Amino acid sequence: MSKQPIGIFDSGVGGTSIWKEIHALLPSENSIYLADSFNAPYGPKGKDAIIYLSIKNTEFLLEKDCKLIVVACNTATTNAISVLREKFNIPFIGIEPAIKPAALNTQTNAIGILATKGTLSSALFHNTSSLYANEITIIEQIGEGIVQLIENGNLESVEMERLLKSYLKPMLDANIDYLVLGCTHYPYLIPMLLKLLPKHVKIIDSGLAVAKQTKTVLEKYNLLNTEILNTNNEFYINLKNTAVMQSLLGNHRTKVNYLEF
Repeated sequence: MSKQPIGIFDSGVGGTSIWKEIHALLPSENSIYLADSFNAPYGPKGKDAIIYLSIKNTEFLLEKDCKLIVVACNTATTNAISVLREKFNIPFIGIEPAIKPAALNTQTNAIGILATKGTLSSALFHNTSSLYANEITIIEQIGEGIVQLIENGNLESVEMERLLKSYLKPMLDANIDYLVLGCTHYPYLIPMLLKLLPKHVKIIDSGLAVAKQTKTVLEKYNLLNTEILNTNNEFYINLKNTAVMQSLLGNHRTKVNYLEF
């Protein structure tokens, strides 16, 4: 079973940021990535719709004999992972905004959270916030429009810069010193964010933590692929325009497959 692939799904191409971290840490692992870009973004959808789509994505990956599934989507994790764990007998790795390190390390007692509506309105997000960030100021900002721009290949556009400036302004006015990225699409914004943010503001995303947790869970269940093999990494997207995902994968010379899903 250790040779079976890791399954990863996201509401779109953003979760490739998580795949890169996992692949860097666990280069011997095979993987299958599913981008449900047709239904992106998940953030504005209701909880029932998010659960339905997450189950559908999981069933696809299980048909591909995945041994573990990474829910590389903050919105799907915060709204659906408890249902997935109850319904399917397979380990799941979730992702949520890294509020804890920001809250514990802030010097200005103010942090910013840029995330989707579905994540910011979830019970899991509020539970985490109340646990670690009760005594600090949290500036929450829904990143409306960001996912669509990335999915459409407009990552470095004038419109993206305009959106980010407007979203960052109330955070900077509140003197934040940490910006937490609460969507797996958002790490691709880091080069632009570094230009827009003062140098003292630190950016936190959850990619490396998810990769480390994936390794820990694989070890726990004796599922690590310890053989040095030519790994097979498959990518699927349910939009005919595969070029955006291909460009985000960059140097990873892997074909992106169109899938009617």
